[in-house]
Amino acid sequence: MFNWIYKKSKETQLDLSHIGIDLHSHLIPGIDDGVETIEEALEMIRFFQSLGYQELYTTPHIIWDCYRNTPEIIRSGLEEVRSAARAEDLQIRINAAAEYFIDEHFMDLLLTGQEMLTLPGNRLLVELPYSTPLLNTAQTLFTIIEKGYKPVLAHPERYTYYYSDPSIYQQLCAQGCELQVNALSLGPYYGENVQKMATWLLKNNLITFLGSDAHKIQHLQQIGLKNKQKWLREYPFKNEKLLHV
Repeated sequence: MFNWIYKKSKETQLDLSHIGIDLHSHLIPGIDDGVETIEEALEMIRFFQSLGYQELYTTPHIIWDCYRNTPEIIRSGLEEVRSAARAEDLQIRINAAAEYFIDEHFMDLLLTGQEMLTLPGNRLLVELPYSTPLLNTAQTLFTIIEKGYKPVLAHPERYTYYYSDPSIYQQLCAQGCELQVNALSLGPYYGENVQKMATWLLKNNLITFLGSDAHKIQHLQQIGLKNKQKWLREYPFKNEKLLHV
C-alpha cells in the first residue's frame, strides 16, 4: 500500500554522478560538530552513494579554540569509517582532508611547514569567520599559495560582511583562490540572502567546486530532492576532474 510513497521518493532524488566527488563533509564521529556515531556516518555514506557519488573527502574542522584536530586524530577516525564502510560492502572511496579555520594556529602550521591535510592537487580547504572579516584575507591567501598550496575557500556565500561589495570574490579568484559553494545554499536552507549570493557567484562563473558540507543525514536528504535547483544539474562544477587524483 506504500509503493506510491517509495516511487515518489525515488523519482524526486537527484542523480549527482556527474559531480562524482564530494570535497566537504563531516563524517568522522565525535571529533567536530558532524556525526556522533559510526552508524550515522554509514547512513550518510550510503546516501552519498545513492546520489551517484564515487568518492568522498571528509573534512573535519580544525578550529583551535573548539576542535583541536591533528592529522593523527583525523587519520585514525578515517580508518574507523573506512573499516565500517568495507564491512557494509560500500563501494564509494573515502578519504580525508580538513577544513581549516584561518586563525593563529593555522598560520603557525602554514609558516612553520607543518603537515597539512589537503584535497587533491595540494588544495587547502579554508574557512573565514562568519561575523567579522579578517583584516588581511588577501595576504593570507597569497601566503597559502606562496607555501605551495592552492586555497579553496569554503562556502563564500555565507560570509555576509562581503555582501555589500561582492567584487571581493572576483579579486580572490584573480589571486588564485578557488571557491566552493554549499549545495544547500542553492535552495532556501540557509536563508534567502545566502541563496541570492550563491546564485550571484554562480551567474558570475566564480564557483569552482560544489560541496555538500553535510554534518548530518538531513543535509543530504535536502540536497537529494529535485526542485528548481538547476545549478546542481547545469553548472560546470569541476569536482569530477579531481576524481582518483
